[in-house]
Amino acid sequence: MQNTNEKGTIHQTPQNEPAENKIFTIPNLLSFFRLCLIPLFVWLYCVKKDYLWTAIILLLSGLTDMADGFIARKFHMVSALGKVLDPIADKLTQGAMLLCLFTRFPFMLVPAVFLIVKELFDGIMGLLVIRKTKEVFGADWHGKAATSLLYVMMLIHLIWYDIPAGLSNVLICLCLAVMMLSMVLYGIQDIKILREHNQQH
Repeated sequence: MQNTNEKGTIHQTPQNEPAENKIFTIPNLLSFFRLCLIPLFVWLYCVKKDYLWTAIILLLSGLTDMADGFIARKFHMVSALGKVLDPIADKLTQGAMLLCLFTRFPFMLVPAVFLIVKELFDGIMGLLVIRKTKEVFGADWHGKAATSLLYVMMLIHLIWYDIPAGLSNVLICLCLAVMMLSMVLYGIQDIKILREHNQQH
């Protein structure tokens, strides 16, 4: 629920090729699989109007997201491609599903737009940190909480077809609040890292 990028220590593979340079790894294949699921659940939702199967596909996508991060860390399969492909698959999946839900729940446009703003902000701050420190920092609890809550909120709206408008808006606002909190906390963390780095140099 990335909400989560592949993190871990880079180890040498038995073939003496750095794991960082690997392309065809299980985590990378799972990330690519999640990308392939996007047009499928969009078709199921918008064309077939099969909300149950859309929910199943979205749940499958979320499970593979957790699986590829675990496999990458557990079996030392963290790769440069995976660090890029994993978050792209996550955010495209979330954005596509929010836009699908927007066709029935107009208020879904708010978290969809905020997701773009949040990712732009986090991306810019993250690049500044990487440029200064040459390090990539892992996802914190609030980032994982925001991603998990977003998936739960979307799944509820898929399964509960006639969810009351009031409850729907409350769930969306709760999700937005956690996403905003995560963005602020990441921003504070990045600024602190940049200040400490500048003081040391």
